[in-house]
Amino acid sequence: MSDAASIMEKQRQAPSNPGVYLMKNAKGKIIYVGKAKNLKKRLSSYFVKKDNHDAKTAALIETIKDFEIIITSSDHEAFILESNLIKEHNPKYNVILKDGKNYPLLRIDMHKAYPAIEKIRKIKNDKALYFGPYSSARSVNRTLKQIQKIFKLRQCKDTQFKNRSRPCLNFQIKACLGLCCNDIPEIEYKKRVKDAVLFLKGRSGRIIKKLNVSMKDYSLSLEYEKAAEVRDTISAIKNIMEKQVVVSPDMKDRDIIACTAKKGRAVVIVMIVRSGSLIDTAHYHFELGLKKQDEILSAFLIQYYKTHHFLPHFILLNQVIENKDFLEQKFTRQKGKKVKISIPVRGEKKRLVKMAHINAARELEKRLLKEEAQRASIVMLKELLKMKNLPSRIECFDNSNLSGQDPVSSMVVFKDGRPYKKAYRKYIIRDLDFQDDYAYMYQVLERRFSKKSDEMPYPDLLVVDGGKGQLSMAMAVVRQLNIENRFLVAGLAKKNEAKGEKFDKIYIPGRSNPLNTSQAQKALYLLQQVRDEAHRFAITFQRKRREKRAGLSGLDAIPGIGPKKRKVLLNHFKGVSHLKKALIDEIAALPGINKTLAQTIINRLHSD
Repeated sequence: MSDAASIMEKQRQAPSNPGVYLMKNAKGKIIYVGKAKNLKKRLSSYFVKKDNHDAKTAALIETIKDFEIIITSSDHEAFILESNLIKEHNPKYNVILKDGKNYPLLRIDMHKAYPAIEKIRKIKNDKALYFGPYSSARSVNRTLKQIQKIFKLRQCKDTQFKNRSRPCLNFQIKACLGLCCNDIPEIEYKKRVKDAVLFLKGRSGRIIKKLNVSMKDYSLSLEYEKAAEVRDTISAIKNIMEKQVVVSPDMKDRDIIACTAKKGRAVVIVMIVRSGSLIDTAHYHFELGLKKQDEILSAFLIQYYKTHHFLPHFILLNQVIENKDFLEQKFTRQKGKKVKISIPVRGEKKRLVKMAHINAARELEKRLLKEEAQRASIVMLKELLKMKNLPSRIECFDNSNLSGQDPVSSMVVFKDGRPYKKAYRKYIIRDLDFQDDYAYMYQVLERRFSKKSDEMPYPDLLVVDGGKGQLSMAMAVVRQLNIENRFLVAGLAKKNEAKGEKFDKIYIPGRSNPLNTSQAQKALYLLQQVRDEAHRFAITFQRKRREKRAGLSGLDAIPGIGPKKRKVLLNHFKGVSHLKKALIDEIAALPGINKTLAQTIINRLHSD
């Protein structure tokens, strides 16, 4: 019995109970987990009513070669089981929200005597306070800058704070209280930290009320300098409040979440409203896959608030979702107070949701236009190179060295016109103590394509940085490995302006002259992007290796630094680059190192 016939037979035998279904590919790997109130009805929507699917969804369904079902006693039980199975199997076509390490956050550990505000990208279960995730590094840096300007909390790391003997630059420019050198009571500092926490929660009004009381108290006790300092803090907070957009006159905390989908893509927007003011907006992009729009939104809520430590009392959505009551109960238990999820139909709340939906639709349209432009470039490249198939996977190699020292090579991959950094590779050139770009390229390509295609898939197009010489070298490797017909090889050479050349040149095997790209500028621009990314990646890798070698050899040459002390230094400072920035007292605080030796280390590293 064929896979299709077997699937149809299993679908006919499926019960009408609630439960979970697990879709598998030809290798038996689970690629999708879903839930349903009625398993038979849901499965028929995939395998019986095929005409209802768009081309992308139909292509996904074609990859399904088998499925399993798990019957549950209720829809809620299916909901919980689905979440657990997604977490366990991490299926390819489910909605998986990237975890916190991909989005910047702010962390405050209130258990420390003098806590600092840290920028981090991953939440730990350590009972510290976390704020975010913020929509971008720029957003979190702006917030952190505002906090430091107003509250003047310490910014140095714990090791620096413990070992400083003199105030840092931040203290001198009045951006820090100088805790390391000034005797500031812990209780006074903690008050500032608590005010900063209120600020991060959007409670600026409460902070101003507290500060007004403090300012009056200082004035009555004739402490005019302190009163003036509090007055300046109030002014700074008010200036920031004026720049925030008030979107809700009732001054409540809300998250407004809207989802929109089109052409196999979905965007979820989160508008964060605190005390009635819009303080941040974040967009999250997803492949629609086999999910419907309301399922995307439901899955997003579960994953977003699992790592998002601040749950507002009100969550507004732009459409009805299944298990709304269940999620309200779950979030209420998580927060310890009532959390209400609603889909407003009129009034001010409806206006806010509509605003979120418009912004989500605009973001999705921008993404789709960008993808269409990328696809147009790929299609144009296919026609220029006369390829049978679209060059969906493009690989490019580039070498880098400094006068023959520390030679390295890089491989970058573009998938569907976009960098696919997961597949990038770095190569250290072996057993070549002379400078020879052709020899470097030969070695690296041989190492890359000696791998079997199931270990690393072959590209549709291989690009080497250079003209006919590098192209000939690449062709020698693919012929030697007997993979000449697996993919196309092209060389990209820079234009010679002295000869009046206007464009970079593309060379292909069997042709002495470069291709005419005057009518295919988008295709040429795509290859230039790939080439420039390979160049950047190679140079960055080569520079790091050079710095590491120079730093390590510099430490080895310092009298009094043996293997043990070198290990202590590198482990503590996490590398030579951080060691070069350290202060004498920080280095001298390590076991076996005195101030004289610390000064010698700094002098030697900076002279190198």
